[in-house]
Amino acid sequence: LADSIHKKKHTRPTFTGHQIFALEKTFEQTKYLAGPERARLAYSLGMTESQVKVWFQNRRTKWRKKSALEPTSSSQRVGGSGGERAASETEDDEYNKPLDPDSDDEKIRLLLRKHR
Repeated sequence: LADSIHKKKHTRPTFTGHQIFALEKTFEQTKYLAGPERARLAYSLGMTESQVKVWFQNRRTKWRKKSALEPTSSSQRVGGSGGERAASETEDDEYNKPLDPDSDDEKIRLLLRKHR
C-alpha cells in the first residue's frame, strides 16, 4: 500500500509543433528509421530515441489504417482543371518535398522557423 503512494503516474509526453512537423516530414520520406537515423533525429529534436521509435510505430499504424480505408489507387481526383493551381498549393510545394534527414538539417531548420 505504501509503495503505491510513492509511485509516480506515467505522464504522456507532449511534442512541440516543430518536433511533430519534422517527424512528419521524415515520415513522408521513409516509414522506417534505422538505429543511427533514429538517434540522429532524436538528438536534433531534443527527444529520446524511444520517443521517436514509438512515434514512428504509432504513425505507421495510423498510415496503414488510412490506407486500408482509402479506395484503390485507380481512383483519380475528379474536377481539377489541368494546369491551374491555387496560390496556397504553390506555397506548400516547399513543405511537401521529401527531406533527407542525413543532409537536409539546414532545410529542416528553415522550414521550422517559418512555422513558429
